[in-house]
Amino acid sequence: MDLQPVWDWFRWLYEATGIKLTIFYDDFDRSRFFNGFLTSVRLMGVCLVASVAIGIVGAWLQGARSHLVRLVVQAYIQFFRNTPPLVQLYFFYFALGSYLRITNENGLSVPLVGNFAWAAICLSFYAGAFNVEIFRAGIEAVPRQTIEAAESLGYSRLKAYLYVILPLAFRISLPALNNNLVNLIKTTTISYAIAVPEMLYVANQIWSDEVNVPEMMNVLLVVYVSLVGLLVWAMSRWERAMRVPGWGVS
Repeated sequence: MDLQPVWDWFRWLYEATGIKLTIFYDDFDRSRFFNGFLTSVRLMGVCLVASVAIGIVGAWLQGARSHLVRLVVQAYIQFFRNTPPLVQLYFFYFALGSYLRITNENGLSVPLVGNFAWAAICLSFYAGAFNVEIFRAGIEAVPRQTIEAAESLGYSRLKAYLYVILPLAFRISLPALNNNLVNLIKTTTISYAIAVPEMLYVANQIWSDEVNVPEMMNVLLVVYVSLVGLLVWAMSRWERAMRVPGWGVS
């Protein structure tokens, strides 16, 4: 599909009105903004999946028989829930990252973990701490009789969690989980602070070069509203598909 007429229209728009959307009619700006968009989407995808996995595992460990395990999980939750995510990101990248270095073939000391990986790790742990509590609340909403029925059928604690408790708790937790995942998508913009080349970082480079701050800010607003809207729509469809008669609002 030839999009050149579209790019030409945006060039005409700039010449006629002064609205400078170079990400459409300039090949270089279009390329780097698109790469930033892909980086943002990739970071969001990794963090969404990892944070949900952390929440599921953490909620199960909260019911462990070992007091030490429960204490470690609680310490993790308190640390990540009660400190700003930007401070956490700086701690991971500058404090821990300064110790995790290797010497390459040229004899130079280079980071073992890159900035994208640190952003994904930090944001996943941050959102995962909230997801642990979300899933814990969902588990507590599962009737005790259901858990006892699973145990009476010979299910181990892990199998009862995976096959009986978690599927029900997941359905109950979906509305709260949806809110937390939406917040996670918005929070990924702080990765700009450690030079992850996502949309905000790339947009900053573009408006510094082209002096088109209002245009780029509006583009960012539209893109993020669209991404959040897509997630909310998908989660709402998923919530309706997973609804069980007799659970929640019919």
